[in-house]
Amino acid sequence: MSGTHGKNSNTKSTRSAALPGSTPLRALDAQQLRVLGSVGREWRRVSAGPDVWRRALPVDPDLGSFPTPSQIRPARFGRVVPVSPFGPTAPRIAAPSGPTAEPGASTPAGEHPQAPVERPGFVYRVRRLLLGPALANTAIARERMRKLVALPVLSADALSSVAYGPEAMLAVLVLAGTAGLAYSIPVAATIVFLMLAIGVSYRQTIRAYPRGGGSYIVASDNLGRVPGLLAAAGLMTDYILTVAVSIAAGVAAITSAVPSLASSAVLIGVAAIVVLLAGNLRGIRQAGAIFAAPTYAFVIAMLALIAVGLSDAADRGFHPVPHPPFNATEGLGILLVMRAFASGATAMTGIEAISNAVPAFKPVEWRNARTTLTWMVGLLIVLFAGIIAIVHYTGILPRSQETVLSQLAHLNYGSGPMYVFTQAATAAVLLLAANTAYNDFPRVLSLLARDDHAPRIFARMGDRLAFSNGIILLSILAGLVYVAFDGRTASLIPLYAVGVFLAFTLSQAGMVVHWWRLRDRHWRKSLLFNAIGGVLSAIVLITAGITKFTEGAWVALVAVTLFLFVTTRIRRHYDTVAAALRLQRHSIELPRRTIGPRVDVPLQGVESSRDPRHPRDPQAFARNGAAGESEEAEEVPEEIRHFSLVLIETLDRAGMRALAYAASLQQPVLVIHVSTGEVEAERFRGQWKLWGDHLPLQELVSPYRAVIAPLVNYIEALHHQRPDLTLTVILPEIVMCQRRFSALHSRTAARLRRALRPLRKVVVTTVPFHV
Repeated sequence: MSGTHGKNSNTKSTRSAALPGSTPLRALDAQQLRVLGSVGREWRRVSAGPDVWRRALPVDPDLGSFPTPSQIRPARFGRVVPVSPFGPTAPRIAAPSGPTAEPGASTPAGEHPQAPVERPGFVYRVRRLLLGPALANTAIARERMRKLVALPVLSADALSSVAYGPEAMLAVLVLAGTAGLAYSIPVAATIVFLMLAIGVSYRQTIRAYPRGGGSYIVASDNLGRVPGLLAAAGLMTDYILTVAVSIAAGVAAITSAVPSLASSAVLIGVAAIVVLLAGNLRGIRQAGAIFAAPTYAFVIAMLALIAVGLSDAADRGFHPVPHPPFNATEGLGILLVMRAFASGATAMTGIEAISNAVPAFKPVEWRNARTTLTWMVGLLIVLFAGIIAIVHYTGILPRSQETVLSQLAHLNYGSGPMYVFTQAATAAVLLLAANTAYNDFPRVLSLLARDDHAPRIFARMGDRLAFSNGIILLSILAGLVYVAFDGRTASLIPLYAVGVFLAFTLSQAGMVVHWWRLRDRHWRKSLLFNAIGGVLSAIVLITAGITKFTEGAWVALVAVTLFLFVTTRIRRHYDTVAAALRLQRHSIELPRRTIGPRVDVPLQGVESSRDPRHPRDPQAFARNGAAGESEEAEEVPEEIRHFSLVLIETLDRAGMRALAYAASLQQPVLVIHVSTGEVEAERFRGQWKLWGDHLPLQELVSPYRAVIAPLVNYIEALHHQRPDLTLTVILPEIVMCQRRFSALHSRTAARLRRALRPLRKVVVTTVPFHV
């Protein structure tokens, strides 16, 4: 017998709720704990007692322990996360004695056959080839970065921006002719001062938030929810554009050196995004090892180019080379200078990345993060100022066919090996500079998800301890933006400054409030640094919003507004669901009679009928295999032997309803909870004991963060232990009346149903809770 069963509903859409592992288990407040205790006392009044329920179990629920990484085997057809909770084969319930016994195996009376071993499927092999083996939670310490790796990984965006920031500034000033170019040094000096001020400000942020203090956290803590969401909107927009702009600039460096590839620019950029996606899905440490070399090569190439350029200028007595003749197309005015300032300030994007990623450093995290930030800001100032200086002394002008850096390299090196090295390093670092966004975008999105401002699926880590869903989403959005603008850097730059400087401004304003409230040692100095950074960031934000509005800044403003609307609605929906799920003593309906299991199946260690065709003989049943199953006589009710498994994530109203439904059937019941770590497991055990421990509980601690695979393997092991039983898997399910909210919730119930469908005599049913 196999199949599924569900209660009918007239609503438009449903989603699984209160399922194990969908989100980290949240602590109950004091009121909920009191209600939970009251509900437990009501259960004690009507339940037959926990001892009776435990004695009625027809199986041994303790089946073993989780495997080491080398023992991982794939789950069914590679459809679910391939982690078996019981080692490379299904457990032998009666473990062999002696030195060959597996640790954690149980030894009840009666030996039962092992489940068949599944061979790795094609999808599983490809996944492991691309991503590597799954990492346990304990590996997160090894996935942290030391300073020499963190510098290229988290600074690639900021450092590589000198490849397009100075050019973007000069491209605006050149519109006013020679008079406009005369302002290049003063404008660049202002940008350098802004870099220094923002860098010092973020050093204060790291000191105040040693566990990670990005704009979203700082603004939310000190200014409120809406400013925090505005900061997050600016950050998310910036990260998406960081990928698109970096890829566009990198492709431009390639086509400058090899003009014949210009027609394939969009295809090359999309391929680069795919490479970034694959590299980051492998995890932080793997991505750092891949992306460190190009960043260091770029820094070396730029320092060499600046040194050669300044040496040539020194031979001429630092006399600038006259510009080639060109015509002015716009008049010189304050608006044009402000536009140039806003364009050049895009070289500052990525400065915040280190303060966002403090937890990714090796201990002592905040100290290593501040040191790395200082190195990054110092290198950024040297490279930016150096490029502007040699452009000034060589008289080079921006051209549409060739980048400024390519012109400088041609002038100093000709077309020799150093030119090729400079262009290759520039292209590589620009193509990979987007990796900074791949580190921070998923992290910020996970924070939003934990605060219920984004779908909760983004709060979960993947196989390689990376926020895989956020990484995939970033790749899709950045790819769409890149293709929509045909990979043109000039078209993407106007969208860039608004988001990043919105986040800068709100972050620095939040830090001013923080120091004013705290008033600890040196608080005045810290407040002054952050105030200066906030004022300068606000100036750039306003300037970019006004001067670049018609050029594309309006797109960023619309994106920020839409982001605020969507995240607010998501939070409102989750609040509504949470309010409906809160335990309320008067809403718990319990039967008037005493409920308990009707024990009419053989208990553990009790001899059963030896008729090889009798469904109550599990050993004979297993020996006969498929032939035995084909002779099932379950067309009449008395031939069916029930055993209910209730899957619970949290003890809310939906979970309580599922427990009550299962107990009311008066059949043996086992409750299963999957925890992603010992802390969560201990929290759930505390809540379960407060409720009263009325039903047998089996906790599965999944160190690989998998949910479906441990459940499937556990249920399959129970099925092979007692193949004569009909296993009814009961899941609580929230039924949504509005289809548009269905994407906000996981589809764990549907995935579990698909995975269990091939097993005979396993029924999946859901207990709906309408919202």
